[in-house]
Amino acid sequence: METSAEVLDLLEVSSFQTWSAILFAIAVLHTFAAAGLRHLAHKFPAESVRHNALHLLGEVEVVFGIWGSILIGWAILNFGFKSTIQYLESRNFTEAIFVFAIMVTCATRPVTGVVERATRGIANLLHETLHVPAASAKLFTILFLGPLSGSFITEPAAMTICALLLRDDFFARTRSTRLKYAMIGVLFVNVSVGGTLTNFAAPPVLMVAGPWGWDTWYMLTHFGWKAATACFLNALGLCFIFKSELKHMSGDAAGKAQAQQGLKTPIWLSLAHFGAIGLLVVGAHYPVIVMGVFMMFLGLTFATKKYQGSLQIKEGMLVGYFLAGLVVLGGGQGWWVSPILQSMGSNALFWVATALTAITDNAALAYLATLVPDLSTASKYSVIAGAVTGGGLTVIANAPNPAGYGILSGKFGESGIKPQYLFLGALIPTLVTATLFVLFINLWPH
Repeated sequence: METSAEVLDLLEVSSFQTWSAILFAIAVLHTFAAAGLRHLAHKFPAESVRHNALHLLGEVEVVFGIWGSILIGWAILNFGFKSTIQYLESRNFTEAIFVFAIMVTCATRPVTGVVERATRGIANLLHETLHVPAASAKLFTILFLGPLSGSFITEPAAMTICALLLRDDFFARTRSTRLKYAMIGVLFVNVSVGGTLTNFAAPPVLMVAGPWGWDTWYMLTHFGWKAATACFLNALGLCFIFKSELKHMSGDAAGKAQAQQGLKTPIWLSLAHFGAIGLLVVGAHYPVIVMGVFMMFLGLTFATKKYQGSLQIKEGMLVGYFLAGLVVLGGGQGWWVSPILQSMGSNALFWVATALTAITDNAALAYLATLVPDLSTASKYSVIAGAVTGGGLTVIANAPNPAGYGILSGKFGESGIKPQYLFLGALIPTLVTATLFVLFINLWPH
């Protein structure tokens, strides 16, 4: 039997670290070039190899999977198959599997129908009691309460449901590109911070909750109320800035039209779907439970297909592939990220963490923070606060973002969602959120 000393640890090999960083940087640049590649694809015949190849390379969801696969191929050639497999087995792909399963489950008609009716009910209450215009009331409800629900049903589930509601009720009925980018920017930022009311729903919090001993009460009192305030201000600000455009939209018509499509879903079937979501959330850390529940869920949807719409299998698989590639490439970035985290004071660390999140993924950044020895309480706060604050700036910044991207990108025309405009759309809500978190860095108990 081989000893541990005889087993090659790829993470300690300088050539692997170098190529991992290079391919990671290329993947980040690729995400910014994706829109241009999709546009270029349309210059060739639809069935041509060039069109299909460029269209594939222009799909943001496959970018990190492609470059992660290239890294693995390079590692096999240089270190051998066995050592490369050992590296892959050292990575945690649980989040990728969970996001795939929860995205498909939450995007079903028995789930979205219930959430749609609840959202419409709350929006109508705001409309009737506070005389808020119908469209503004519904948009505010989706972007404020929807992301906060992610603290209980997980951020990927909240992202999926909110994106579906925005797509059907707002993106489908406005030609304003400015409004679309503003909505997706607020959605991504609010979902990123909206999962911090508990210690099990936000990907970066999941990474540190165990090692740092952060329970739900700790998250609620130190992060949650600030996150809820940020979500409220971001949603309210969006509705105020675009009030003239929203005033001309019927906030209820699309919801009613959607509710009337297909057969009425039996209550027991909706309860079964929410039960499946609950089981997925409880077993989120255990792939065997996630896949077992998901297989039973697929059987249920097949048996009740007359009440179901089309399952988002393709979209879910693409998002899962994206996250798996991010895990593969992200595993080799600790050598340059960890020294940065160690050398900063808490104030500077907050802003650095916010910026790094945009190009590394906040869960990966949080994981690397747990490896830094003797990190102060204030620094721990700064890292996680920065990680969730910057989670809306790019599609790779937060694990649920690819799910929202996949659902909404078709409403932005042939070029899809352009990274630079997504960044601009998320910039103001990011600064609002940062203001709330940074005010309390120096007040954090040491």
